[in-house]
Amino acid sequence: MNDGKTEKLKLKQELGLASAVSLIGGTMIGSGIFMSPQSVLSNIGSPGASLVIWMLCGLIAMLGALSYAELGTIIKESGGDFIYILRIYGKLPAFFVAFTFLLVMRPASIAAMSLSFAEYAVAPIYQDCTPPLLVVKCIAAICILVVSIANILNVRLTMSIQVVFMVAKVLGLLVIVFGGIVVLADGPSGGINNAFEGTRLGLNPIGMAFYQGLWSFAGWYNLNYVTEEVKKPEVNLPRAVMIAIPMVTVLYLLVNVSYLAALTPREMMSSTAVAVTWGNKVLGSWGWVMSVAAAMSAFGSLNGTFFSGGRVCFVAAREGHMPDILSMAHVRHLTPSPALIFTTAISLIVLIPGDFQSIVNFFSFTAWFFYGITLSGLLYLKIKKPELPRPYKVPILIPILVLMAAIFLVLAPIVDDPQIEYLYVTLFILSGIVIYIPFIHFKMCPGILDKVTLFLQLFLEVAPTQKNL
Repeated sequence: MNDGKTEKLKLKQELGLASAVSLIGGTMIGSGIFMSPQSVLSNIGSPGASLVIWMLCGLIAMLGALSYAELGTIIKESGGDFIYILRIYGKLPAFFVAFTFLLVMRPASIAAMSLSFAEYAVAPIYQDCTPPLLVVKCIAAICILVVSIANILNVRLTMSIQVVFMVAKVLGLLVIVFGGIVVLADGPSGGINNAFEGTRLGLNPIGMAFYQGLWSFAGWYNLNYVTEEVKKPEVNLPRAVMIAIPMVTVLYLLVNVSYLAALTPREMMSSTAVAVTWGNKVLGSWGWVMSVAAAMSAFGSLNGTFFSGGRVCFVAAREGHMPDILSMAHVRHLTPSPALIFTTAISLIVLIPGDFQSIVNFFSFTAWFFYGITLSGLLYLKIKKPELPRPYKVPILIPILVLMAAIFLVLAPIVDDPQIEYLYVTLFILSGIVIYIPFIHFKMCPGILDKVTLFLQLFLEVAPTQKNL
Protein backbone atom coordinates (compact mmCIF):
# COMPACT_ATOMS: atom_id res chain seq x y z
CA MET A 1 0.00 0.00 0.00
CA ASN A 2 1.19 3.51 -0.77
CA ASP A 3 -0.79 6.63 0.27
CA GLY A 4 -3.93 4.52 0.53
CA LYS A 5 -3.54 3.23 -3.01
CA THR A 6 -2.54 -0.20 -4.18
CA GLU A 7 0.67 -0.23 -6.19
CA LYS A 8 -0.10 -2.38 -9.19
CA LEU A 9 2.24 -4.99 -10.61
CA LYS A 10 3.09 -5.78 -14.23
CA LEU A 11 3.83 -9.10 -15.84
CA LYS A 12 7.35 -9.07 -17.29
CA GLN A 13 8.00 -8.91 -21.04
CA GLU A 14 10.31 -11.93 -21.17
CA LEU A 15 9.38 -13.63 -24.47
CA GLY A 16 11.85 -12.94 -27.27
CA LEU A 17 11.76 -14.50 -30.74
CA ALA A 18 13.25 -17.84 -29.65
CA SER A 19 10.76 -18.16 -26.78
CA ALA A 20 7.90 -17.11 -29.08
CA VAL A 21 8.84 -19.75 -31.68
CA SER A 22 9.16 -22.36 -28.92
CA LEU A 23 5.77 -21.41 -27.47
CA ILE A 24 4.01 -21.79 -30.84
CA GLY A 25 5.96 -24.78 -32.17
CA GLY A 26 6.33 -26.45 -28.78
CA THR A 27 2.60 -26.25 -28.10
CA MET A 28 1.65 -27.43 -31.59
CA ILE A 29 3.96 -30.45 -31.52
CA GLY A 30 2.20 -32.34 -28.77
CA SER A 31 0.32 -35.57 -28.52
CA GLY A 32 -1.53 -34.99 -31.81
CA ILE A 33 1.10 -36.13 -34.31
CA PHE A 34 1.66 -39.29 -32.25
CA MET A 35 -2.06 -40.11 -31.86
CA SER A 36 -4.11 -38.35 -34.59
CA PRO A 37 -2.69 -39.81 -37.87
CA GLN A 38 -4.66 -43.04 -37.48
CA SER A 39 -7.86 -41.05 -36.81
CA VAL A 40 -7.30 -38.82 -39.86
CA LEU A 41 -6.70 -41.91 -42.01
CA SER A 42 -9.72 -43.83 -40.68
CA ASN A 43 -12.01 -40.83 -41.30
CA ILE A 44 -10.80 -39.90 -44.79
CA GLY A 45 -10.18 -43.50 -45.90
CA SER A 46 -6.95 -43.33 -47.94
CA PRO A 47 -3.25 -42.53 -47.34
CA GLY A 48 -3.04 -39.98 -50.17
CA ALA A 49 -6.10 -38.08 -48.98
CA SER A 50 -4.78 -38.11 -45.41
CA LEU A 51 -1.57 -36.38 -46.57
CA VAL A 52 -3.67 -33.77 -48.39
CA ILE A 53 -5.63 -33.20 -45.14
CA TRP A 54 -2.37 -32.71 -43.19
CA MET A 55 -1.08 -30.23 -45.76
CA LEU A 56 -4.34 -28.26 -45.74
CA CYS A 57 -4.38 -28.26 -41.92
CA GLY A 58 -0.92 -26.65 -41.96
CA LEU A 59 -2.10 -24.07 -44.50
CA ILE A 60 -5.20 -23.21 -42.44
CA ALA A 61 -3.09 -22.89 -39.27
CA MET A 62 -0.60 -20.64 -41.09
CA LEU A 63 -3.23 -18.34 -42.57
CA GLY A 64 -5.14 -18.25 -39.27
CA ALA A 65 -2.00 -17.38 -37.30
CA LEU A 66 -1.04 -14.60 -39.75
CA SER A 67 -4.55 -13.13 -39.39
CA TYR A 68 -4.26 -13.29 -35.60
CA ALA A 69 -0.81 -11.65 -35.85
CA GLU A 70 -2.44 -8.59 -37.46
CA LEU A 71 -5.07 -8.52 -34.70
CA GLY A 72 -2.27 -8.76 -32.12
CA THR A 73 -0.59 -5.66 -33.55
CA ILE A 74 -3.87 -3.68 -33.55
CA ILE A 75 -5.04 -4.77 -30.08
CA LYS A 76 -1.80 -5.17 -28.11
CA GLU A 77 -3.35 -6.92 -25.13
CA SER A 78 -3.10 -10.50 -23.90
CA GLY A 79 -6.18 -12.72 -23.97
CA GLY A 80 -6.49 -13.85 -27.60
CA ASP A 81 -10.05 -14.42 -28.82
CA PHE A 82 -11.55 -13.08 -25.60
CA ILE A 83 -9.91 -9.65 -25.76
CA TYR A 84 -10.42 -9.28 -29.53
CA ILE A 85 -14.14 -10.12 -29.36
CA LEU A 86 -14.48 -7.85 -26.29
CA ARG A 87 -12.90 -4.85 -28.05
CA ILE A 88 -14.74 -5.41 -31.36
CA TYR A 89 -18.16 -6.85 -30.41
CA GLY A 90 -18.61 -5.96 -26.75
CA LYS A 91 -19.03 -7.60 -23.35
CA LEU A 92 -21.70 -10.27 -23.87
CA PRO A 93 -20.09 -12.12 -26.82
CA ALA A 94 -16.72 -11.89 -25.02
CA PHE A 95 -18.22 -13.40 -21.88
CA PHE A 96 -19.47 -16.41 -23.87
CA VAL A 97 -15.86 -16.89 -25.03
CA ALA A 98 -14.43 -16.60 -21.51
CA PHE A 99 -17.14 -18.81 -19.98
CA THR A 100 -16.71 -21.61 -22.52
CA PHE A 101 -12.94 -21.30 -22.81
CA LEU A 102 -12.20 -21.28 -19.09
CA LEU A 103 -14.72 -23.88 -17.97
CA VAL A 104 -14.49 -26.37 -20.84
CA MET A 105 -12.21 -25.72 -23.82
CA ARG A 106 -8.87 -25.07 -22.14
CA PRO A 107 -9.39 -27.58 -19.28
CA ALA A 108 -10.49 -30.19 -21.86
CA SER A 109 -7.39 -29.51 -23.93
CA ILE A 110 -5.16 -29.79 -20.84
CA ALA A 111 -6.90 -33.02 -19.78
CA ALA A 112 -6.45 -34.54 -23.27
CA MET A 113 -2.73 -33.67 -23.33
CA SER A 114 -2.12 -35.00 -19.83
CA LEU A 115 -3.97 -38.24 -20.71
CA SER A 116 -1.84 -38.76 -23.80
CA PHE A 117 1.32 -38.04 -21.77
CA ALA A 118 0.25 -40.63 -19.20
CA GLU A 119 -0.64 -43.25 -21.83
CA TYR A 120 2.77 -42.95 -23.48
CA ALA A 121 4.62 -42.75 -20.16
CA VAL A 122 3.20 -46.11 -18.98
CA ALA A 123 3.28 -47.82 -22.42
CA PRO A 124 6.77 -49.38 -21.88
CA ILE A 125 5.61 -50.82 -18.52
CA TYR A 126 2.36 -52.33 -19.87
CA GLN A 127 3.70 -53.58 -23.21
CA ASP A 128 1.47 -56.63 -23.51
CA CYS A 129 -1.76 -55.26 -22.04
CA THR A 130 -3.86 -52.13 -21.70
CA PRO A 131 -2.73 -49.99 -18.74
CA PRO A 132 -5.29 -49.60 -15.91
CA LEU A 133 -7.38 -46.47 -16.39
CA LEU A 134 -6.84 -45.41 -12.76
CA VAL A 135 -3.05 -45.51 -13.22
CA VAL A 136 -3.25 -43.45 -16.41
CA LYS A 137 -5.48 -40.81 -14.83
CA CYS A 138 -3.35 -40.57 -11.65
CA ILE A 139 -0.21 -39.99 -13.71
CA ALA A 140 -2.10 -37.43 -15.84
CA ALA A 141 -3.16 -35.60 -12.66
CA ILE A 142 0.43 -35.56 -11.34
CA CYS A 143 1.59 -34.20 -14.72
CA ILE A 144 -0.95 -31.34 -14.54
CA LEU A 145 0.19 -30.47 -11.00
CA VAL A 146 3.90 -30.45 -11.96
CA VAL A 147 3.28 -28.16 -14.95
CA SER A 148 1.07 -25.92 -12.82
CA ILE A 149 3.74 -25.49 -10.13
CA ALA A 150 6.42 -24.68 -12.72
CA ASN A 151 4.16 -22.03 -14.31
CA ILE A 152 3.32 -20.49 -10.95
CA LEU A 153 6.96 -20.24 -9.86
CA ASN A 154 8.62 -18.44 -12.75
CA VAL A 155 7.98 -17.34 -16.36
CA ARG A 156 11.64 -17.85 -17.27
CA LEU A 157 11.56 -21.40 -15.87
CA THR A 158 8.42 -22.13 -17.89
CA MET A 159 10.01 -20.84 -21.10
CA SER A 160 13.24 -22.78 -20.42
CA ILE A 161 11.15 -25.97 -20.10
CA GLN A 162 9.40 -25.03 -23.34
CA VAL A 163 12.65 -24.56 -25.29
CA VAL A 164 14.23 -27.78 -23.96
CA PHE A 165 11.15 -29.90 -24.74
CA MET A 166 10.77 -28.21 -28.13
CA VAL A 167 14.28 -29.39 -29.09
CA ALA A 168 13.62 -32.89 -27.67
CA LYS A 169 10.35 -33.37 -29.53
CA VAL A 170 11.80 -32.13 -32.85
CA LEU A 171 14.63 -34.67 -32.43
CA GLY A 172 12.01 -37.38 -31.74
CA LEU A 173 10.15 -36.50 -34.95
CA LEU A 174 13.42 -36.47 -36.90
CA VAL A 175 14.05 -40.05 -35.73
CA ILE A 176 10.72 -41.01 -37.34
CA VAL A 177 11.56 -39.04 -40.51
CA PHE A 178 14.99 -40.67 -40.95
CA GLY A 179 13.52 -44.08 -40.08
CA GLY A 180 11.02 -43.53 -42.89
CA ILE A 181 13.82 -42.64 -45.32
CA VAL A 182 15.56 -45.95 -44.47
CA VAL A 183 12.29 -47.87 -44.99
CA LEU A 184 11.67 -46.15 -48.34
CA ALA A 185 15.24 -46.93 -49.43
CA ASP A 186 14.50 -50.63 -48.85
CA GLY A 187 11.19 -50.38 -50.67
CA PRO A 188 7.99 -49.26 -48.88
CA SER A 189 5.88 -51.96 -47.32
CA GLY A 190 3.04 -49.81 -46.04
CA GLY A 191 0.34 -47.62 -47.55
CA ILE A 192 2.20 -45.63 -50.23
CA ASN A 193 0.85 -47.63 -53.19
CA ASN A 194 -2.71 -46.96 -54.43
CA ALA A 195 -2.58 -43.79 -52.38
CA PHE A 196 -6.12 -42.49 -53.02
CA GLU A 197 -7.97 -45.81 -53.13
CA GLY A 198 -10.92 -45.83 -50.71
CA THR A 199 -11.11 -42.04 -50.19
CA ARG A 200 -14.33 -40.94 -48.44
CA LEU A 201 -15.59 -37.58 -49.70
CA GLY A 202 -18.64 -36.93 -47.46
CA LEU A 203 -18.88 -33.72 -45.44
CA ASN A 204 -18.74 -35.57 -42.13
CA PRO A 205 -15.63 -37.71 -42.84
CA ILE A 206 -13.76 -34.70 -44.25
CA GLY A 207 -14.83 -32.51 -41.31
CA MET A 208 -13.85 -35.14 -38.73
CA ALA A 209 -10.50 -35.73 -40.48
CA PHE A 210 -9.83 -31.98 -40.28
CA TYR A 211 -10.81 -31.95 -36.58
CA GLN A 212 -8.23 -34.64 -35.82
CA GLY A 213 -5.56 -33.07 -38.03
CA LEU A 214 -6.08 -29.54 -36.73
CA TRP A 215 -5.90 -30.89 -33.17
CA SER A 216 -2.23 -31.59 -33.97
CA PHE A 217 -1.82 -27.94 -35.03
CA ALA A 218 -3.63 -26.56 -31.95
CA GLY A 219 -1.38 -23.85 -30.54
CA TRP A 220 -0.94 -21.70 -33.68
CA TYR A 221 -2.84 -18.95 -31.83
CA ASN A 222 -1.06 -19.26 -28.45
CA LEU A 223 1.22 -16.24 -28.76
CA ASN A 224 -1.84 -13.96 -28.99
CA TYR A 225 -2.85 -15.07 -25.49
CA VAL A 226 0.37 -13.61 -24.02
CA THR A 227 0.94 -10.55 -26.25
CA GLU A 228 1.76 -8.28 -23.29
CA GLU A 229 4.66 -10.55 -22.32
CA VAL A 230 6.22 -10.58 -25.82
CA LYS A 231 9.10 -8.23 -26.57
CA LYS A 232 8.30 -6.07 -29.64
CA PRO A 233 5.08 -7.98 -30.50
CA GLU A 234 4.65 -6.06 -33.77
CA VAL A 235 7.89 -7.72 -34.96
CA ASN A 236 8.05 -11.00 -33.07
CA LEU A 237 4.40 -12.09 -33.51
CA PRO A 238 4.47 -12.46 -37.32
CA ARG A 239 8.10 -13.64 -37.36
CA ALA A 240 7.46 -16.41 -34.84
CA VAL A 241 4.41 -17.56 -36.83
CA MET A 242 6.33 -17.62 -40.12
CA ILE A 243 9.15 -19.67 -38.58
CA ALA A 244 7.21 -22.11 -36.37
CA ILE A 245 4.22 -23.17 -38.47
CA PRO A 246 5.95 -24.02 -41.79
CA MET A 247 8.58 -25.97 -39.80
CA VAL A 248 5.89 -27.97 -37.98
CA THR A 249 3.87 -28.57 -41.18
CA VAL A 250 6.89 -29.98 -43.08
CA LEU A 251 7.79 -32.19 -40.10
CA TYR A 252 4.21 -33.50 -39.85
CA LEU A 253 4.06 -34.36 -43.55
CA LEU A 254 7.40 -36.19 -43.42
CA VAL A 255 6.36 -38.06 -40.27
CA ASN A 256 3.10 -39.18 -41.89
CA VAL A 257 4.98 -40.36 -44.99
CA SER A 258 7.24 -42.37 -42.66
CA TYR A 259 4.22 -43.93 -40.90
CA LEU A 260 2.66 -44.84 -44.25
CA ALA A 261 5.94 -46.25 -45.58
CA ALA A 262 6.35 -48.65 -42.66
CA LEU A 263 2.73 -49.51 -41.79
CA THR A 264 -0.25 -50.62 -43.82
CA PRO A 265 -3.42 -48.50 -43.55
CA ARG A 266 -5.02 -51.35 -41.58
CA GLU A 267 -2.11 -51.41 -39.10
CA MET A 268 -2.33 -47.65 -38.66
CA MET A 269 -6.10 -47.56 -38.16
CA SER A 270 -6.05 -50.40 -35.63
CA SER A 271 -3.27 -48.77 -33.59
CA THR A 272 -4.07 -46.77 -30.46
CA ALA A 273 -0.63 -45.11 -30.57
CA VAL A 274 0.71 -45.07 -34.11
CA ALA A 275 4.18 -43.80 -33.12
CA VAL A 276 4.69 -46.76 -30.78
CA THR A 277 3.43 -49.23 -33.43
CA TRP A 278 5.84 -47.63 -35.91
CA GLY A 279 8.69 -47.77 -33.36
CA ASN A 280 8.12 -51.46 -32.58
CA LYS A 281 8.17 -52.30 -36.30
CA VAL A 282 11.05 -50.09 -37.46
CA LEU A 283 13.24 -49.73 -34.36
CA GLY A 284 12.65 -53.21 -32.93
CA SER A 285 13.93 -53.46 -29.36
CA TRP A 286 14.39 -49.67 -29.36
CA GLY A 287 10.68 -49.09 -29.99
CA TRP A 288 10.24 -47.79 -26.43
CA VAL A 289 12.10 -44.64 -27.53
CA MET A 290 8.93 -43.55 -29.33
CA SER A 291 6.93 -43.80 -26.09
CA VAL A 292 9.47 -41.54 -24.37
CA ALA A 293 9.51 -39.08 -27.29
CA ALA A 294 5.71 -38.94 -27.39
CA ALA A 295 5.47 -38.45 -23.61
CA MET A 296 8.02 -35.61 -23.74
CA SER A 297 6.16 -34.07 -26.65
CA ALA A 298 2.83 -34.15 -24.80
CA PHE A 299 4.47 -32.68 -21.68
CA GLY A 300 6.01 -29.78 -23.60
CA SER A 301 2.73 -29.05 -25.34
CA LEU A 302 0.88 -29.16 -22.03
CA ASN A 303 3.37 -26.68 -20.55
CA GLY A 304 2.78 -24.19 -23.38
CA THR A 305 -0.99 -24.65 -23.26
CA PHE A 306 -1.00 -24.06 -19.51
CA PHE A 307 1.13 -20.94 -19.86
CA SER A 308 -1.16 -19.31 -22.41
CA GLY A 309 -4.44 -20.63 -20.98
CA GLY A 310 -3.79 -19.15 -17.55
CA ARG A 311 -3.41 -15.72 -19.17
CA VAL A 312 -6.92 -15.85 -20.67
CA CYS A 313 -8.41 -16.43 -17.22
CA PHE A 314 -6.22 -13.61 -15.88
CA VAL A 315 -7.27 -11.13 -18.61
CA ALA A 316 -10.98 -12.07 -18.34
CA ALA A 317 -10.85 -11.33 -14.61
CA ARG A 318 -9.00 -8.05 -15.23
CA GLU A 319 -11.86 -6.99 -17.55
CA GLY A 320 -14.48 -7.80 -14.89
CA HIS A 321 -15.70 -11.10 -16.39
CA MET A 322 -14.32 -13.25 -13.57
CA PRO A 323 -13.74 -12.71 -9.82
CA ASP A 324 -11.10 -10.04 -9.07
CA ILE A 325 -8.77 -12.49 -7.34
CA LEU A 326 -8.09 -14.19 -10.71
CA SER A 327 -6.71 -10.91 -12.13
CA MET A 328 -3.94 -10.67 -9.55
CA ALA A 329 -0.28 -11.66 -9.78
CA HIS A 330 2.18 -13.02 -7.22
CA VAL A 331 4.10 -10.14 -5.65
CA ARG A 332 7.49 -11.88 -6.03
CA HIS A 333 7.17 -14.34 -8.89
CA LEU A 334 5.12 -11.90 -11.06
CA THR A 335 3.01 -14.76 -12.42
CA PRO A 336 -0.83 -14.87 -12.51
CA SER A 337 -0.87 -17.60 -9.86
CA PRO A 338 -4.59 -17.41 -8.87
CA ALA A 339 -5.63 -17.82 -12.54
CA LEU A 340 -3.22 -20.74 -12.93
CA ILE A 341 -4.53 -22.41 -9.75
CA PHE A 342 -8.11 -22.01 -11.02
CA THR A 343 -7.16 -23.53 -14.41
CA THR A 344 -5.48 -26.43 -12.60
CA ALA A 345 -8.55 -27.16 -10.48
CA ILE A 346 -10.98 -27.14 -13.43
CA SER A 347 -8.61 -29.29 -15.53
CA LEU A 348 -8.40 -31.92 -12.79
CA ILE A 349 -12.21 -32.05 -12.60
CA VAL A 350 -12.52 -32.44 -16.40
CA LEU A 351 -9.87 -35.19 -16.30
CA ILE A 352 -12.05 -37.47 -14.15
CA PRO A 353 -14.61 -38.49 -16.84
CA GLY A 354 -12.60 -37.49 -19.92
CA ASP A 355 -11.52 -39.64 -22.86
CA PHE A 356 -9.20 -38.45 -25.64
CA GLN A 357 -11.36 -38.90 -28.75
CA SER A 358 -14.52 -37.17 -27.50
CA ILE A 359 -12.45 -34.35 -25.97
CA VAL A 360 -10.78 -33.63 -29.33
CA ASN A 361 -14.05 -33.50 -31.30
CA PHE A 362 -15.79 -31.29 -28.73
CA PHE A 363 -12.78 -28.99 -28.43
CA SER A 364 -12.45 -28.60 -32.22
CA PHE A 365 -16.12 -27.80 -32.84
CA THR A 366 -16.25 -25.14 -30.12
CA ALA A 367 -12.82 -23.67 -30.88
CA TRP A 368 -13.52 -23.11 -34.56
CA PHE A 369 -16.86 -21.48 -33.73
CA PHE A 370 -15.02 -18.80 -31.76
CA TYR A 371 -12.12 -18.54 -34.24
CA GLY A 372 -14.72 -17.71 -36.89
CA ILE A 373 -16.18 -14.91 -34.76
CA THR A 374 -12.68 -13.50 -34.13
CA LEU A 375 -11.78 -13.59 -37.84
CA SER A 376 -15.04 -11.83 -38.73
CA GLY A 377 -13.91 -9.14 -36.27
CA LEU A 378 -10.64 -8.71 -38.18
CA LEU A 379 -12.60 -8.33 -41.43
CA TYR A 380 -14.79 -5.70 -39.72
CA LEU A 381 -11.71 -3.72 -38.63
CA LYS A 382 -10.17 -3.94 -42.11
CA ILE A 383 -13.33 -2.67 -43.82
CA LYS A 384 -14.73 -0.20 -41.26
CA LYS A 385 -11.57 1.00 -39.47
CA PRO A 386 -8.70 0.95 -41.97
CA GLU A 387 -7.19 4.01 -40.25
CA LEU A 388 -6.21 2.03 -37.12
CA PRO A 389 -2.42 1.72 -36.76
CA ARG A 390 -1.35 -1.78 -37.71
CA PRO A 391 2.41 -2.41 -38.02
CA TYR A 392 1.67 -5.75 -39.70
CA LYS A 393 -1.04 -6.41 -42.33
CA VAL A 394 -2.31 -9.46 -44.18
CA PRO A 395 -4.26 -9.29 -47.46
CA ILE A 396 -8.00 -9.35 -46.80
CA LEU A 397 -8.30 -12.62 -48.77
CA ILE A 398 -6.42 -14.51 -46.02
CA PRO A 399 -8.92 -13.97 -43.15
CA ILE A 400 -11.76 -14.56 -45.63
CA LEU A 401 -10.32 -17.98 -46.54
CA VAL A 402 -9.80 -18.96 -42.89
CA LEU A 403 -13.31 -17.75 -41.99
CA MET A 404 -14.72 -19.97 -44.76
CA ALA A 405 -12.71 -22.90 -43.35
CA ALA A 406 -14.05 -22.16 -39.85
CA ILE A 407 -17.66 -22.09 -41.12
CA PHE A 408 -17.09 -25.41 -42.92
CA LEU A 409 -15.55 -27.01 -39.82
CA VAL A 410 -18.46 -25.92 -37.62
CA LEU A 411 -21.28 -26.79 -40.03
CA ALA A 412 -20.01 -29.81 -42.01
CA PRO A 413 -20.25 -32.47 -39.26
CA ILE A 414 -23.66 -31.14 -38.16
CA VAL A 415 -25.16 -31.00 -41.68
CA ASP A 416 -23.84 -34.42 -42.75
CA ASP A 417 -24.38 -36.31 -39.50
CA PRO A 418 -26.47 -34.38 -36.92
CA GLN A 419 -25.76 -35.46 -33.35
CA ILE A 420 -27.42 -34.34 -30.14
CA GLU A 421 -24.00 -33.55 -28.63
CA TYR A 422 -23.65 -30.45 -30.84
CA LEU A 423 -26.96 -29.13 -29.46
CA TYR A 424 -25.67 -29.71 -25.91
CA VAL A 425 -22.52 -27.75 -26.75
CA THR A 426 -24.53 -24.82 -28.14
CA LEU A 427 -26.87 -24.81 -25.13
CA PHE A 428 -23.89 -24.87 -22.76
CA ILE A 429 -22.36 -21.82 -24.47
CA LEU A 430 -25.67 -19.93 -24.31
CA SER A 431 -26.19 -20.93 -20.65
CA GLY A 432 -23.45 -18.44 -19.77
CA ILE A 433 -26.09 -15.71 -19.97
CA VAL A 434 -27.53 -16.99 -16.66
CA ILE A 435 -24.26 -15.93 -15.01
CA TYR A 436 -23.65 -12.84 -17.15
CA ILE A 437 -26.91 -10.94 -16.47
CA PRO A 438 -26.86 -10.89 -12.64
CA PHE A 439 -23.12 -11.01 -11.92
CA ILE A 440 -21.46 -9.17 -14.83
CA HIS A 441 -24.14 -6.83 -16.23
CA PHE A 442 -25.84 -5.86 -12.95
CA LYS A 443 -22.74 -6.55 -10.79
CA MET A 444 -24.81 -8.34 -8.11
CA CYS A 445 -21.88 -9.70 -6.12
CA PRO A 446 -22.47 -10.94 -2.56
CA GLY A 447 -20.57 -9.00 0.10
CA ILE A 448 -18.84 -12.15 1.34
CA LEU A 449 -16.96 -12.29 -1.98
CA ASP A 450 -14.93 -9.20 -1.00
CA LYS A 451 -13.89 -10.89 2.25
CA VAL A 452 -12.95 -14.10 0.43
CA THR A 453 -10.94 -12.05 -2.11
CA LEU A 454 -9.05 -10.25 0.67
CA PHE A 455 -8.31 -13.53 2.48
CA LEU A 456 -7.06 -15.18 -0.73
CA GLN A 457 -5.03 -12.10 -1.62
CA LEU A 458 -3.17 -12.34 1.70
CA PHE A 459 -2.94 -16.14 1.67
CA LEU A 460 -1.63 -16.37 -1.93
CA GLU A 461 0.55 -13.22 -1.66
CA VAL A 462 -0.96 -11.60 -4.75
CA ALA A 463 -1.79 -8.01 -5.77
CA PRO A 464 -3.68 -6.24 -8.59
CA THR A 465 -1.90 -5.74 -11.93
CA GLN A 466 -1.84 -3.26 -14.76
CA LYS A 467 -1.41 -3.77 -18.49
CA ASN A 468 1.89 -3.82 -20.36
CA LEU A 469 1.00 -1.28 -23.03
